[in-house]
Amino acid sequence: MDKWNEIEVFTHVAELGSVSKAAEALGMSVSATSRHLISLEERLNVRLIQRTTRQLYLTVEGEKFYGRSKDFLQGMKEAEQTISEVALNPTGLLRISASLSFCLLHLNPIIAEFTKLYPKVTFDVVSSNRYYDIIENGVDVAIRTRRVEADSSITIRRLAETRRLLAASPTYLERRGVPQVPDDLKAHDLILYTLADNWNELTFRQGNETVTVPVTGMINSNDGQIIVKAGLDGLGIMAQPTYIIQEHLEAGRLVRVLDDWDLPRLTMNIAFPTRAHLPARTRLFVDYLVKTFRERAYESIWTQ
Repeated sequence: MDKWNEIEVFTHVAELGSVSKAAEALGMSVSATSRHLISLEERLNVRLIQRTTRQLYLTVEGEKFYGRSKDFLQGMKEAEQTISEVALNPTGLLRISASLSFCLLHLNPIIAEFTKLYPKVTFDVVSSNRYYDIIENGVDVAIRTRRVEADSSITIRRLAETRRLLAASPTYLERRGVPQVPDDLKAHDLILYTLADNWNELTFRQGNETVTVPVTGMINSNDGQIIVKAGLDGLGIMAQPTYIIQEHLEAGRLVRVLDDWDLPRLTMNIAFPTRAHLPARTRLFVDYLVKTFRERAYESIWTQ
């Protein structure tokens, strides 16, 4: 007899406590259900279910086998569901967490493209510059600029590396002058991101030389878009990742400052729960993000 059917019959009998109820649930005859049970016990050479005239109950061995069987059947059902979703069309809600800047500049356009391919997938976008606990908050995909996750139940996929640049508007630089060395920043108005590591100091590297400059912001903020707007308005020099200000640099609205010095770079990653069987919508979206970043050569652009 088929091993799959034997295990499925046994699991139903264990859960329902009756051969006849299991037979009804499976659409089988009572005799066929009994034969599957007998075949399974003979194959394993162990008694799984103790039968009396009034009731049946699991033996010690049956209890152990039931736990394993239940997990096995659930895994097989999830695998079948995954294949079916891929073969047909993924559906359901994707909950995504990312910074406001990433959402506005990159995530929204990618979602628009993705939903053209998979229109039955919907999105709940949680914009936050602080990192949510992925498991506790039910996040399917998070975009983060840190290399590792403390939680081993989280999987990381790399998207791209990006430089952090100093930049200012042409009007500010015309008014206040252009810094020539890192120490010149002490005489300038700075716009600082307070969620950066060691945000009140800037560490520069040029070749083998490293210079750390303590800084005080004229404007401090925990959001990149506020910082960019202040910079565009000519209020000071900002330190921001290239992926946030690239468009303004290309348009000439912002100008690089001290570009021959390198600030510590950021690695942009996708974080998502580690599961044996990811929902198709999650797996497809993660793959689409990686593919899009690679095709558009973002890392090459953002590390120049």
